[in-house]
Amino acid sequence: MGTAVAAPPLPEVTESTLDTFLSDRNLLPRLAELRDSVSNTTSDLVMNAMGFLGVRYQRGGTEAATGFDCSGFVRAVYEKTLGLALPHRAAEQANVTAKISSDELRPGDLVFFNTMRRAFSHVGIYVGEGKFIHSPRAGGRVRVEDMREAYWSKRFNGARRVEGTKAEALLQNLPFTRQD
Repeated sequence: MGTAVAAPPLPEVTESTLDTFLSDRNLLPRLAELRDSVSNTTSDLVMNAMGFLGVRYQRGGTEAATGFDCSGFVRAVYEKTLGLALPHRAAEQANVTAKISSDELRPGDLVFFNTMRRAFSHVGIYVGEGKFIHSPRAGGRVRVEDMREAYWSKRFNGARRVEGTKAEALLQNLPFTRQD
């Protein structure tokens, strides 16, 4: 049996080392742009979603004028805000988005629930502070609810993040390779 060898210690990275690295590569302005883009995108998503408060539920609905079902509502908000056309069914939306833990939730993320005895049968948009906005059911209207309420907490299936936002595209284009 071989002998384990300890890896050499990693060089200490201080805040000033990181600042120098970012500054030398002119990345500080791009990171600021990324931060602003993420913040603006999240704000726009939540604000657009809130603009639909009170719109009636309509099974299969995809437009404010005629009403939304839960996934039609999510699809409309993402299409209006980011130009992204998500699938129309909640389960399909879960399949095309990135799984995240509930402690990673941030406004604009999708939250899924089992409301029809099957996983991912209902979807809404997380707005922060444990709340989400959704188009609930026949006879209902788009509204904000607390995920911590017993009904929702015991039916919670998980959270997903929609990838492909402008901010993520910007992040992917940051040059983190060594430039001499």
